Amino acid sequence: MPDSRPPRNPNGSAGFDTGVPTAARVYDVMLDGKDNYDIDRQVAHASLEVMPELKQIAVYNREILHRVVRHLAADEGVDRFLDLGSGLPTARNTHEVAQEANPEAKVVYVDIDPLVAAHGEAILGGDANTAVVTADIRRPAEVLAAPDVRALVESDRPVCVMLCGILHHLLDEEDPRGIVAALADAVPSGSFFFITNFTRLGDAPASEELERVLLSQLGTGRVRTPAELEAFFTGLDLLPPGVVPLPLWRPEGIVRDSTSVAARFMTGGVARKP
Repeated sequence: MPDSRPPRNPNGSAGFDTGVPTAARVYDVMLDGKDNYDIDRQVAHASLEVMPELKQIAVYNREILHRVVRHLAADEGVDRFLDLGSGLPTARNTHEVAQEANPEAKVVYVDIDPLVAAHGEAILGGDANTAVVTADIRRPAEVLAAPDVRALVESDRPVCVMLCGILHHLLDEEDPRGIVAALADAVPSGSFFFITNFTRLGDAPASEELERVLLSQLGTGRVRTPAELEAFFTGLDLLPPGVVPLPLWRPEGIVRDSTSVAARFMTGGVARKP
């Protein structure tokens, strides 16, 4: 069970609102992290009552992140990663995976939750190739104007823009497709987009009930159809195997539960900007 104590705050700041849940901290609960508050655990537990598989789904989401970053850094030569909606630091973060393949790989984490920056800066220490930015991806112009982000994307080197488990926290009226398009306009040709999202399952009514719980308690949590997810990649060239359930994106071993709700509830893919 998650620790019942309040989360550690390396900066000693009292500026965090412990009464308002955030997606980053709810995800931390799913990964059995310690950096969450009672309100985050309430949302997580209500969600788990609807879909007990969510903890395994969170693991699958983390595993595909590792596979994608490793592939792009080692096989595609990508050395710049923009991790949007990155969440709280946990085991095997983006910069750790990327820098195993290329010690000079540069990573910028972006999250709206100031707790992410507080923990990230404490963990990163003096890593000159990695930065944490507090910003709202619903305002892509502001994200792109942040000095660390601008330095990352304004070179002529390809960037991997990571939207791993974050677009389902944007409502349709917040124009997630427009946000992806704005980001695509800002990065060089040859850049990559990595996107995962909750997926509506026709044979699993719990996927619709989970959306209701998340929207009512967290204010976000849009479960989308596979076609809606594919639309995020409009104008980009999808890499094989396309948009698929997370465990099926270039698995490193045999996938034994590919038909389960846990395996299918999130789908994702990687695409290259022409």
